[in-house]
Amino acid sequence: EEHRIQCACVRWFSLQYPRLHGRLFAVPNGGRRDATTAAKLKAEGVVAGVADLILLKKNSEHAALLIEMKTRTGRQRDTQKEWESTVCENNEYKYIICRSLDDFKREVDDYLNK
Repeated sequence: EEHRIQCACVRWFSLQYPRLHGRLFAVPNGGRRDATTAAKLKAEGVVAGVADLILLKKNSEHAALLIEMKTRTGRQRDTQKEWESTVCENNEYKYIICRSLDDFKREVDDYLNK
């Protein structure tokens, strides 16, 4: 379900904000991998807990919007909480959790209108 929600969010964003094409992107950190692939990705700089989507667009308060997608009952893993805490400690970035397309629309519109 999380995959379905994220796909809908990305589609909506592409239609709603075509001028920002390429500024919203997924970070493919999740999924099952064999040990060799995991080691290669770690060596390339993959960081556990990074948000699912990143919007590289500053507003009047933050340098970027970091979006973690979750289902209605999904919870952040400890690595996600740690990454959020580290990256957002100076309030430079806004980190949000979205559980639906409606959450995503509201948060993105609000962020981009500041």
